[in-house]
Amino acid sequence: MPMGSVNYAYKPKDELNAAKAMGYEMDISFKHAVEICRVLKGKKIDDAIAYLEDVVAMKKSVPFKNHKKKVAHKKGLQKWYAGRYPVKASKSILKVLKSLKANAEYKGLEINRLIISHAQAKKGRVIKRYTPRAYGRATPKFKALTTVEFVAEVR
Repeated sequence: MPMGSVNYAYKPKDELNAAKAMGYEMDISFKHAVEICRVLKGKKIDDAIAYLEDVVAMKKSVPFKNHKKKVAHKKGLQKWYAGRYPVKASKSILKVLKSLKANAEYKGLEINRLIISHAQAKKGRVIKRYTPRAYGRATPKFKALTTVEFVAEVR
């Protein structure tokens, strides 16, 4: 992974009181990652980890606010109606959050005071493949990768 060429989109005001983590080009849905990041922004790290563990266990749903066309209603959502249980994306983002927590502990920051100030999903590379069909045609089978980044700051 060429991490030297990838930069964070957000620069914290005080680097000493902030922890960062990035999941680089993960094989998850970009739309699901956007909705999960929107929910996690502003939460404490432990609360965000507990929330994603509940999503993986299908106890809580993620409200879909941008990508909500033909999305069914889910119970337990507050002030919203459409939601899903993006399990695969939640598992991958959970690993990044655990890495964020470990980075904060390594820097000696207080975990209880850290709040996720930046959560963003970015589109990564597209892996292009083609499936051969009859009469010399081909059907594209593209896979878009997703990069997720988190920054937690002491508030």
